[in-house]
Amino acid sequence: MTSRRSRPAMLLTAALMSAVLLAACGRGPARTSEKVTVRFTEVIHSIFYAPQYVAQAKGFFEDEGLEVIASTAQGSDRGVAALLAGTADIAMVGPETTVFVYNQDSPVKVKLFAQLTARDGSFLVAREKPEGEFSWTDVRGKSIIGWRPGSMPQLVAEAILRRHGLDPETDLEYIDNLAAPAMVGAFLSGQGDYIQVFEPSVSQLEQEGHGYVVSYLGADYGGMPYTGFVATDKFIAEHPDVIQRYTNAIYRAQKYVFETDPKVVAREVAQFFEGTDVDLLAASIQRYRDEGGWVRTPVMNPADYDALQDLMIARGVLQPDQRAPFDAIATNQFAEEAVNRIK
Repeated sequence: MTSRRSRPAMLLTAALMSAVLLAACGRGPARTSEKVTVRFTEVIHSIFYAPQYVAQAKGFFEDEGLEVIASTAQGSDRGVAALLAGTADIAMVGPETTVFVYNQDSPVKVKLFAQLTARDGSFLVAREKPEGEFSWTDVRGKSIIGWRPGSMPQLVAEAILRRHGLDPETDLEYIDNLAAPAMVGAFLSGQGDYIQVFEPSVSQLEQEGHGYVVSYLGADYGGMPYTGFVATDKFIAEHPDVIQRYTNAIYRAQKYVFETDPKVVAREVAQFFEGTDVDLLAASIQRYRDEGGWVRTPVMNPADYDALQDLMIARGVLQPDQRAPFDAIATNQFAEEAVNRIK
C-alpha cells in the first residue's frame, strides 16, 4: 500500500509527466503591437485571491500592456504542471510546489516572484451548530472534508490538529480525496461533519443555513507564506519585462484592497463571482482583511520560507536533505522593483 506521506511527491510527479507530454504544444506569451497576452492559472477560485481580480477589473494589467487570459487549475500541482507544459505562463499556487519541483528531475524549475497571501485562507464549517464554544478537540471521532495530501490547507489543518493533541490519521477522518470543485457538493449531500473551505463558499453555507463557521485556520495557525505567483525559471529569464509588469499590477491591487472600502472592492470583483451577492463578497473581503489574510507588498521574507519548509519536514512530506535554498525557489527582484516604482 502506498503510504500517505509519499503521495504529494507521487501526485506532483504524475502532473509533471503529463506536463512533459503537453510541452510540445506550449507557446510563450503572444505579442501584439499593443499588448502581451499572458496565460494565467489560479490554484482555485476564491475571494481570498481578491488582489488578482482587482488587477483584472481595475485595468491594472492593461495599464502595464498585458492582456491576462485566466483559468482555474483546481490544485497547485496542476497549476505548476501547466507551467512546465507551456500551457500557462504564470500561476498562482501554494509555495510548497516550488520546493517539490526543486527536488524533481525536471530540468525546468519554477520560481516565486511575488507573494499574495499571509496565512491560510480556509475556515472550518460545522454541519451542526455547536452547543458551546468550539474547541478543536470537538472534531475527535468526526470527519472533515479537507484538501489533498501535501497541499497547504492540509498541512495547516494537520498542524493545528496536532497542536491540540489529535492524530489526524487515527483520531478523526480527514477526507482528502475529493477534487476541490466537488467538496461543497459532497458536504451538502451529507458527507462530512465539518468542511474546510474558502470564501465565498463559507459565507454562502452560512447564509443558506447549511453550516456554521467555527474556526478560521489562518488565525489558529498564524502567519505563513501561503500563496504566491510563480513562473518557470526559463520564462522569467526570457520575459523579465512581463514578470515585472505583472508584479507592478499586483502591487497596485494589493494597495487598492487595503486602501478601499470592502464594499467598493466587492463591486469591482463581482463580475468574477457571478450569482454571488455583493454584500456577501464585501463581508468576505472585510473578514480576510481584518484577519490579516493578505500581505501588503509582494516582497517575500526568506525566513518565512524556511519556516514553511520546517512545517513540510515536520509533517513528513519533505525530507530534511531536500530543503531548498530561498534563492533556488524565489526571487524578490521584481517585487522590490515594484515597491520602489509604485507609490
